[in-house]
Amino acid sequence: MYEKVSIPEIFGMNVFNDSMMRDHLPKHVYEELKKTIERGEMLNSSIADIIANAMKDWAIERGATHYTHWFQPMTGITAEKHDSFLAPPVNGRAIMEFSGKELIKGESDASSFPSGGLRATFEARGYTAWDCTSPAFLREDAGGVTLYIPTAFCSYTGEALDKKTPLLRSMEAVSNQAMRILRLFGNTTAKKISVYAGAEQEYFLIDRELYNKRKDLIFTGRTLFGAAPPKGQELDDHYFGSIKERIACFMHELNVELWKLGVSAKTQHNEVAPAQHELAPIFSDCNTATDHNQLIMEAMKRIASHHGLACLLHEKPFAGVNGSGKHNNWSMGTDDGQNLLDPGKTPHENAQFLIFLTAIIKGVDQYADILRVSAASHGNDHRLGAAEAPPAIISIFLGDQLQDIFDQIEHGEATSSLQGGKMRVGVNTLPYLNRDATDRNRTSPLAFTGNKFEFRMPPSSGSISGPNFVFNTIVADALKEFADQLEKAEDFNEAVHDLIRDTYIAHKRIIFDGNGYSEEWKQEAARRGLPNISNTVDAIPALITDKAISLFERHHVLSRLELHSRAEINYEAYIKQINIEAKTMIDIASKQIRPAVLKYAGSVAQSLAAIKSVGGDTSVAEELLQEINENIVQFHKALKHLEEVAEQAQLLQGSSRSQAVFCRDYVFEAMQALRVPADALEMLVDEDVWPFPTYGELLYNI
Repeated sequence: MYEKVSIPEIFGMNVFNDSMMRDHLPKHVYEELKKTIERGEMLNSSIADIIANAMKDWAIERGATHYTHWFQPMTGITAEKHDSFLAPPVNGRAIMEFSGKELIKGESDASSFPSGGLRATFEARGYTAWDCTSPAFLREDAGGVTLYIPTAFCSYTGEALDKKTPLLRSMEAVSNQAMRILRLFGNTTAKKISVYAGAEQEYFLIDRELYNKRKDLIFTGRTLFGAAPPKGQELDDHYFGSIKERIACFMHELNVELWKLGVSAKTQHNEVAPAQHELAPIFSDCNTATDHNQLIMEAMKRIASHHGLACLLHEKPFAGVNGSGKHNNWSMGTDDGQNLLDPGKTPHENAQFLIFLTAIIKGVDQYADILRVSAASHGNDHRLGAAEAPPAIISIFLGDQLQDIFDQIEHGEATSSLQGGKMRVGVNTLPYLNRDATDRNRTSPLAFTGNKFEFRMPPSSGSISGPNFVFNTIVADALKEFADQLEKAEDFNEAVHDLIRDTYIAHKRIIFDGNGYSEEWKQEAARRGLPNISNTVDAIPALITDKAISLFERHHVLSRLELHSRAEINYEAYIKQINIEAKTMIDIASKQIRPAVLKYAGSVAQSLAAIKSVGGDTSVAEELLQEINENIVQFHKALKHLEEVAEQAQLLQGSSRSQAVFCRDYVFEAMQALRVPADALEMLVDEDVWPFPTYGELLYNI
């Protein structure tokens, strides 16, 4: 039943946000905490007990019985351990307490999370530290109400074991370097630069009963077998189409929960593939946006079950139709309200904007391989480079207006900016439209879209922390070089012009506004010397080059040890994911497909014999039986081969990289080989006999 809601009344009602803090904290404590949040200053520990007590009282008023330090380990999902507010009873009466110490620091078993060799199994201690820049919130579900406290997660020896810590470090790095540039341009009011992000989340919704009949979806998140349905996305009729009522009910409940959590869910629509949809929030600061995206994914999975649905966040749950990505919109602005990527009406005169834009161009070209690995995952390998997602080659799309300005600067002075003007649609009753100064390019991995950059490569199931902390760091590095140079300049204006021109000339190879899907672009990119890293295994080494280590250590984002651990974690994740998929394929092939096909072949043989006994034409039955036999023989051989290489992968000794290479080159290829005859058999076997739901049922039975 549709529930009417008032967004202003419910928005943020479950968040210990600025309004709640002002209402529940003494004025001096509120001001101290705000100073910490807004200026990035150290938290005054003397006020921690007051904050904790106020937070506890607010939570208990709303029905909370437990609290948890909510963190983001290197598993790619979030983690939580719940403790009640119950203190040792006094005279048999329950006492509810929550101290500043409990708010600021928690302890977890670090040995049970991926550490990439940072921690031995017997070295278990890990700490969670309160991140006061991301507000605490309440989660309501059938289990009750729990206070969630966003935290960073580190080892006993201080290394980052999570995705939040490097993000916070990188935000500080880009703020420090951007402030140096702003001061040179005469800005004396800004005290801090914030990075803003907004992640467009794509996902699939399918019927849960059908989902429960597919082992591959349950264990791996994607279909490992499946013949193409009669209709896919050829007609483009699902994209922006009318939203089905069942899906609309899901979206409504999702929106309400997210609004209560302060997540500004804004846009929802059907995506290109059947059963595919998208949700996009309004921008927020990068740290909060990352936390919010985790909340969005968790809420999608949970709320889908309320409507008899299953939410699939895998990048490629179905072969043959578009997969899912997560466009990460990125910008930066001052605490006095200035968007540093807003070109204004005359961007050719906006030297400050052009400096920041040029720094991004330089950073992306110089560290394209590191940016590429930030979007790498086993699931994303299925979509990057296909004609549904950006190519694996990193490039930047600027658009006609900015491209024209840089062309002018390269050959002298920029004296004008292209303007969009008016566009008449051609119908008298329709108004004139303001035409943008440039078109868009959907094939670009990194596109400037008016006052922000849109990074289109990140995987749909992953955290946006990685892409953002890498992007923050490479921009900070370019800004540092610029500030070092400009601070020594005798003629600032001339130095700015020369710096923009020289940097653009040195790095313009990264600019591309054509068809990123074309073969010609691959050839042109190779001629320009741009890396074309097609898969995760080849992308990971970029994390531990001397260039990468120097970059991240220079800005105190990640140490050499932390980078090596992340590379190891990425290899291990790839190996484990391939291994799970291979074992799942073997299980399905052995226990479901092969018995079903043999049983059906037996029934066809019986029918053939019956037809022959009455002198009928057996050619159809004979041909069908022959096709089944040929494919089941090929299927059986491919299954045996997969079993062999999967076992070899388990026994393989050597580095994680060598094991990952083996999984990619042999296990994954064997999986692909097994799928071919299996999908052919699906088209030969009676659908009533086929052991699990088909693509047609999964994609259209909503």
